[in-house]
Amino acid sequence: MITPLTAADNTGPLAGLRVIEMAGLGPVPLAALMLSEMGADVLRIERADARERLLSLPDACDLDRHGRSNLRLDLKRPDGPELLLRLAEKADVLIEGFRPGVMERLGLGPDVVLKRNPALIYGRLTGFGQDGPLSRRAGHDITYLAYAGLLHGIGRQGAPPVPPLNLVADQDGGAMMLIAGVLAALFLRSRTGEGQVIDAAMVEGASMLAAPIHAFMAAGLWNDRRGENLLDSGAPFYDTYETSDGRHVAIGCLEPQFFAEFARLLPLDRRFVGSQCDKASWPEMRAAIAARISEKTRDEWADIFGPTDACVAPVLSLTEARDHPQSRARQSFARSGELERPAPAPRFSKAAPTLAAAPTDADRRPSDVLARFGIDESEIEALVRSGLFGQ
Repeated sequence: MITPLTAADNTGPLAGLRVIEMAGLGPVPLAALMLSEMGADVLRIERADARERLLSLPDACDLDRHGRSNLRLDLKRPDGPELLLRLAEKADVLIEGFRPGVMERLGLGPDVVLKRNPALIYGRLTGFGQDGPLSRRAGHDITYLAYAGLLHGIGRQGAPPVPPLNLVADQDGGAMMLIAGVLAALFLRSRTGEGQVIDAAMVEGASMLAAPIHAFMAAGLWNDRRGENLLDSGAPFYDTYETSDGRHVAIGCLEPQFFAEFARLLPLDRRFVGSQCDKASWPEMRAAIAARISEKTRDEWADIFGPTDACVAPVLSLTEARDHPQSRARQSFARSGELERPAPAPRFSKAAPTLAAAPTDADRRPSDVLARFGIDESEIEALVRSGLFGQ
């Protein structure tokens, strides 16, 4: 069973690493959550004048705050940035996701912070990067995918592009690339003792994820028209089909041996097996597959194809995915209070990650948080009395 942790008792491969997270939305909080579950001691700095979020969650479900200490700090007062600089002197990593120039205006830009702590890894995540004509523009996952050319390629032929939740630019191109940059910079610091600045841009991170697609295009194996290629629903053997109960199965039998197994079990006319990659046969093949799939329910097809390598899967809902036997066998989802959510990933053979839980009172009390950074009790009392910390 996966045990929830509080910010004070982290374990895992990053145990001993101290991270400051400048509170924001989307990919930076996800990166901080993952770092905390891998053992880092994460302090989330929330601005005392922060706006209400679009989606306000109860503490039990607010993963933006789980697994770390939370400190509301008035950064508009001169002693606010100064206190943050003192905390950064004791940190290994600082991550922020503001538009370019915001941290500089607060007196907390990398030049200032690295002067106080030259070994710090200063991770910056934005939509477009720290410079360029779009660098100060607002955006979200759909915006960055549009500029990366990827949104154009997601969807069916003749239909509008489809936003892939906020997974590609925000979380993969953003949070995952930021984590990769932080870990690479920490490795370099282990040899040089020097910190550095990471400039991660979601447009560029998303584009990097599509590097193989650009290679396919260069080789003449992919065109720039949506829904006409091997992996974008253009191929009838890599698509979803509706079943008799109005649900769907996902078919992904790309390799000839898997396609042959699929054709045998469907069954599909054997002539299609020899012409799998002949695009002229695809319309007829698609119609034949659709007709057969519509004859049975999703779960009937799951029973037929489940024990095989035909690469056919039931399209599960988010709730169903949690209850699938594979998920249960691997404990791929875990419960923290009333919240059931994906378990920490990836897995390690030593110093395993631990599930983050909602912060405790001690994780929110300035006195407890600052004491962990070596600030003495009398000074903490004076800072609290000054009203520097938000409620």
